[in-house]
Amino acid sequence: MAFTVETEDRTDVRDVTDRVADALPADADGACTAFVRHTTAGVVVNEPESRLMRDIEHAVGELIPDEGWAHDEIDDNADSHLRAMLLGGSVTVPVEDGELALGTWQSILFVECDGPRSRNVEVVVH
Repeated sequence: MAFTVETEDRTDVRDVTDRVADALPADADGACTAFVRHTTAGVVVNEPESRLMRDIEHAVGELIPDEGWAHDEIDDNADSHLRAMLLGGSVTVPVEDGELALGTWQSILFVECDGPRSRNVEVVVH
């Protein structure tokens, strides 16, 4: 199962927990992986509080400067690749009785690093 995430900014954090949960079979037990097939976006588990989501956007920008990378000679987005590499392209979450077994403050967040774009997130239950 896959779904599309639309982003509006170069760096943009979106809570996709409900969309991942909707992809689960009602009787699923085990784990599910949410995976983004792109090298300039990531998926993380964290709290979806709006100020924290803005802090995530700011932090990845502070950790990886926008300019000064060799890859920029090709398409001027090396920073996006490096930011996504730090975030990771997938998360795996336990599933119990068809429900994501996340902690109280945990959600699945999609992090765009090279937007605005339309991205696909794959959900695999295993």
